[in-house]
Amino acid sequence: MQKNILGMLVLFGMTTQAQNQEVQQTIETFFKGFHSRDSIAIQKVCSDTMGLQSITENAKGSQFSTDTASKFYKSIASIPATMQFEERLLGHTIHIDGTMAIDWTPYEFYVNGKKSHSGVNVFTLYKDNGQWKIVSIIDTRRK
Repeated sequence: MQKNILGMLVLFGMTTQAQNQEVQQTIETFFKGFHSRDSIAIQKVCSDTMGLQSITENAKGSQFSTDTASKFYKSIASIPATMQFEERLLGHTIHIDGTMAIDWTPYEFYVNGKKSHSGVNVFTLYKDNGQWKIVSIIDTRRK
């Protein structure tokens, strides 16, 4: 009996770890496309109806903004080749409930080698036909 329970716990842990890795891989694929300015690669891991929100914080308070996926993809493709940028993810905290997942990712954003801002991204994903898709991204931004 104890061996059966132990076996089930080990199997559950392996399944959870595999699902977490799938979610993290989806986020990493998103950022590979982002850093290479490849909106087609990004779209492959995003829902057609993905929403984007940002909360910008500064000494005067905070501002909430919303963007559409199509505007986001156009903005990625229009980043000048002379501009170097990198969003460094500092970790992943992933929670999964069936076909829904979230990934809380603190980050630092650099432009031309200089830190521009930092904050947290929260990705919401759903599993569509065996593939995780990003359905929304909300982030905070502070200097």
